[in-house]
Amino acid sequence: MPQLDLSVSPVELTRVLCDIPSVSGDETPLADAIDAAVSTLPHLEVFRDGDTIVARTMLGRDQRVVIAGHIDTVPINDNLPTRDVVVDGEECIWGRGTVDMKAGVAVQLVLAAELVEPRVDITWMWYDHEEVDSSLNGLNRLSRVRPDLFQADFAILGEPSGGEVEGGCNGTLRAIVRTHGVRAHSARSWIGENAIHKAAPILERLARYRAQTVTVEGLDYREGLNAVSISGGIAGNVIPDLCEVEVNFRFAPSRSELEAEQHVRDVFEGFEVEIVDLAPGARPGLDAPLAREFVAAVGAEPRPKYGWTDVARFSALGVPAVNYGPGDPHLAHHDEERVPVAQIEAVARGLRAWLTA
Repeated sequence: MPQLDLSVSPVELTRVLCDIPSVSGDETPLADAIDAAVSTLPHLEVFRDGDTIVARTMLGRDQRVVIAGHIDTVPINDNLPTRDVVVDGEECIWGRGTVDMKAGVAVQLVLAAELVEPRVDITWMWYDHEEVDSSLNGLNRLSRVRPDLFQADFAILGEPSGGEVEGGCNGTLRAIVRTHGVRAHSARSWIGENAIHKAAPILERLARYRAQTVTVEGLDYREGLNAVSISGGIAGNVIPDLCEVEVNFRFAPSRSELEAEQHVRDVFEGFEVEIVDLAPGARPGLDAPLAREFVAAVGAEPRPKYGWTDVARFSALGVPAVNYGPGDPHLAHHDEERVPVAQIEAVARGLRAWLTA
């Protein structure tokens, strides 16, 4: 089992964590190492569920904060082991997981060991299966097994945010819009009805669609409705009787799930629409006292999170949550994934200052 030394710098620990492969479904070696490392810390109470590790202080503080990060990555593509690189004069660590999100996890682990007497009680969560279907998500599973662990006044998710504070997140919906036809030999196409041709109005509506920018609690969330796949046809000489266009709607956290679904059905009125995935957004929650203190302490200018993250799980439980971690989110899952060393250090300083002020 790999050994983790939590007394090293977050920068060094980032290299170590990334060089322990943990593609979704294969997190156990890294989870074992995290479990072993935090279980030696006498100031933390440790709980494990599968490959999700929870460690919390029990100091009797008036307020509690959850700080969470996922330990899995998308598949490796010749981008491990890590290496040090310089890009545009900036020292970076290159490799899978550096951005999404082992640099954030490294910061959390180092601070979990270091902060014996934080000013608030802290629940640290390191969880599995974030990069795959939400039914497998470690936080989702943990919320069913131990909902009491989610009781908090504020939550921080260490997703890459460029070292800035990203409040809340957009919701996401996926739908299948279908057309039906009649099969026939393509040499006698007039006998059939071409389902792919019938899908043309679906694409026309998407091309004409103008997404909104919605201001929620002072942050501007950009929405988007896009086709992400299309399928139809069974053979090169057969008129297709079915065509399916998969669309993805990214919607502002001011919309409820029902409102998002109704909007998509309205756009594609007259077509068969099946909702196949739906996750609510999360309001920024930056008006919460702890959130205001946090933003002031780290010296960041809050901005919206366009992609869906697990802050929505905390928001659904009534816990205001933000994203705050090192790394450019545009490089998440990228083959040239890399995180600036300075951002790792800055996020560690920011969290440390806030948690010890």
